[in-house]
Amino acid sequence: MAKKTVASLQTSSKRLSKAIKMVKSPKTGAYTFVESIMQPEKVNDFLAKK
Repeated sequence: MAKKTVASLQTSSKRLSKAIKMVKSPKTGAYTFVESIMQPEKVNDFLAKK
């Protein structure tokens, strides 16, 4: 017997965005990636920070 998918349990979902920024290390000069999940309105502020 096939199981029914239960997608109707989610009543509401929040809109989130994943922002990935490349940051240069002052010691070695190597680049690292900083990832963060946030609301879409805050993405520009995250990318503007150094």
